[in-house]
Amino acid sequence: MSIPDNGAAKRRLPIGIQTFQEVRGEGYYYVDKTAHIQRMTDGGKHYFLSRPRRFGKSLLLDTIKELFEGSEELFRGLAIHDQWDWGRPHPVLRLDFGGGDFEQPGWLSEDLTLQLEAIERSAGIAVGSGSAPARFRRLIAELRERSGRRVAVLVDEYDKPILDALGTPEVARANRSFLRGLYSVIKSCDAHIEFTLLTGVSKFAKVSIFSGLNNLTDITLDPAYSAICGYTERDLDEVFAPELPGLDRGEVRRWYNGYSWLGAEKVYNPFDILLLFRQRKFKAHWFETGSPKFLIDTLLRRGVPTPDLEGMTGSEALLSAFDVDEMSVEALLFQTGYLTIVGEEDRGGRIRYRLGYPNQEVRQSLNERLLVALLPDAARRRADDAPLRELLAANDFAGLEAFLRSLFAGVPHQWHAKNDIANYEGYYASVVYSCFAAHGFDLIPEDSSSAGRADMVVRFNGGVYVFEFKSVGKESSGRALAQIKEKGYANKYRRLGRPVHLIGVEFSREDRNIAAFEVARAA
Repeated sequence: MSIPDNGAAKRRLPIGIQTFQEVRGEGYYYVDKTAHIQRMTDGGKHYFLSRPRRFGKSLLLDTIKELFEGSEELFRGLAIHDQWDWGRPHPVLRLDFGGGDFEQPGWLSEDLTLQLEAIERSAGIAVGSGSAPARFRRLIAELRERSGRRVAVLVDEYDKPILDALGTPEVARANRSFLRGLYSVIKSCDAHIEFTLLTGVSKFAKVSIFSGLNNLTDITLDPAYSAICGYTERDLDEVFAPELPGLDRGEVRRWYNGYSWLGAEKVYNPFDILLLFRQRKFKAHWFETGSPKFLIDTLLRRGVPTPDLEGMTGSEALLSAFDVDEMSVEALLFQTGYLTIVGEEDRGGRIRYRLGYPNQEVRQSLNERLLVALLPDAARRRADDAPLRELLAANDFAGLEAFLRSLFAGVPHQWHAKNDIANYEGYYASVVYSCFAAHGFDLIPEDSSSAGRADMVVRFNGGVYVFEFKSVGKESSGRALAQIKEKGYANKYRRLGRPVHLIGVEFSREDRNIAAFEVARAA
């Protein structure tokens, strides 16, 4: 449910506001998520939710906090108001690991100690001592005893102490062990707990961090909760109607919509939408707030060609296979929000999810960062300044070949050795693909047909450009263009009545540049 504005005047944009009381009490837009909260409280007790950063997890937890504490006035007009027993407030114990430098040994223990002390003082409980799990257990029991009602336990960014330390695995393992002991208290204190929700970016394997808390209900991929964070199309139409005039809705969808956790509707990242409404510019609002350096380093270290990112698949178990010592590329990309679920297949009772970029923002921005990693400075500057759109708009294939040759001529010998993604063909194809993606082209990597898969298809300016890449010796073979023709990669586009151009590109392993660049027009 959303709160209609009925064409009313604009309200304040809640950019960076994570406090429910402030949002509701000071005239900010608010998208009502309380129906989802009621579904949780009616249907279970201990929950876990994973969502990428900047998706509203902290505001969701603060909303739940105010609900259990009985702040009725804040909920008037919302879906849950008439369904909640406001005469029975509950104590709330909320931990937040959103701040701090958890890469430093011992910081986690110190940070948690300060949090527990603050909660103890606020509740009028004598400051305790002993281990963190012991104090956590005692605090839950004391809050229950003093109030006579069970406690709501909320943990924000439960995984950040581990994620921050992935670059120093020994610290990450120590933090993981520490948190495992802490979270196991929740199960042992079940009789004193009314409700639990842990949120974070990643979903660590239960055996690694939740082995002592095996009664959690994971709603990450539950269709009923797919829109518990994020904005739907209906939210934009009803809640943010005053902000929409002057914006191309098609561009809004193309740039920012597309995140899916298997619900009927895809959702927008709230941060993107709020920044768009404020700045009125289509740009990488969400992407620019974080650094995917660890992700980029992982992709290059494991030799993942960049065109392959849009064709990945995985089971639910694989997408959850995230831990300090073992993390799949698919899980890393999905959990951090750089890929999302674009489809699912039932293979004899075994579900496989197809992954892809959620939207233009992520595809374009991530490939810009990949180019930084794939190319040295001189070649990267050429890629940044490339007039690719002008060249394709004019079908200037000689100019396109000259640009690609100049691009690879700027890559020194030692750079190839350092960035050999699987093989030379993989490296060259990655550079070309990421260059086109970074310039905002509509791309289909590994485009399937009945006879095989074209390496890359570009749809632009009413035309279609079918690319095939080959790695050869010093001399060209002519096989790249011949394969496009023999396999009929262009057939499905020719039937659409669009001009279709076939482009075979061969890279010389010896000269480390283009050995052949052949172009033909589909008959």
